[in-house]
Amino acid sequence: MDDTHEFVEKLHDTQQKDKQNRRRQGRGKDSEKSGQKLPGKQHSTNK
Repeated sequence: MDDTHEFVEKLHDTQQKDKQNRRRQGRGKDSEKSGQKLPGKQHSTNK
């Protein structure tokens, strides 16, 4: 019984951390609308 309770607590903690990380990194549900990405590297300058 204790193992199940510990597992659920750990799961909830992990889910909360994941949610916070998604919010900080801009990968939420509407990230494409509100989050601004930096432009990718278009041309190489190595010769």
